[in-house]
Amino acid sequence: MNDRTQLPRAALRQQLLTDRLIGVRSVPLPSFGLRVLGSRVSTARPGAPQAGSAPGARRADAAVVAEKAARLRALDESQVRGCTKCGLCKTRTTTVFGQGSADARLVFVGEAPGFEEDRQGLAFVGRAGQLLTKMIVAMGLARDDVFICNVLKCRPPNNRDPSADEILSCSPYLLEQLGIIQPEVIVALGSPASKTLLSTASSVGKLRGRFHDYYPSGIAGVGAAILVMPTYHPAYLLRNPAEKGKAWEDLQMVMTHLGLKRP
Repeated sequence: MNDRTQLPRAALRQQLLTDRLIGVRSVPLPSFGLRVLGSRVSTARPGAPQAGSAPGARRADAAVVAEKAARLRALDESQVRGCTKCGLCKTRTTTVFGQGSADARLVFVGEAPGFEEDRQGLAFVGRAGQLLTKMIVAMGLARDDVFICNVLKCRPPNNRDPSADEILSCSPYLLEQLGIIQPEVIVALGSPASKTLLSTASSVGKLRGRFHDYYPSGIAGVGAAILVMPTYHPAYLLRNPAEKGKAWEDLQMVMTHLGLKRP
């Protein structure tokens, strides 16, 4: 057996290990660098990091990154931690602002903190968070390369779904976070995150599998758009492991757009 035969097999073996990491049992066809926006199909915008940089980095000026980190910290300390805009302030243990790179190219947005998140003050550290970490690693990234947060910054009692009033009260914090970070792509995990960012009533099943435009200005067509990829929440995937393959397809489209190589 010559070296030319060994190399493809080694690469295939590594890919199968990566897919197994998040529970994928089938291999989807590659997207060939295309993204879908509604009914339009266009080539992905170039987004590959420069050689020698971390996969999630943008090589921004150090002063710019420091300013973003300071603005996020100020938002957390001066507004989120003491927030009393809704009744969740009476039942929370602590607020969960989110964590990660202040200059991340990729942001993951969930719906609300759970039990462990409320106890530790960190986003996605419970069972769903462990699966999200595996998904991020499978993309060739680390949690420190991205930013992870939720629509709500306080845990709803018994992990119930966020109410419309709670989302209305808390979502401005999320929108300000995104305005500071200015990511290239947002992965919306689950229904509340997808519906909040895209102002839609459509289900994740109908939204996933293609990119959508999120306008920080709040007005479609005004200002630069940020791409949003809706996909299933890790907690849903734990209950429905057969859907993990679909979530992996969505993440591969994000990888293609950002110029990330398979691990």
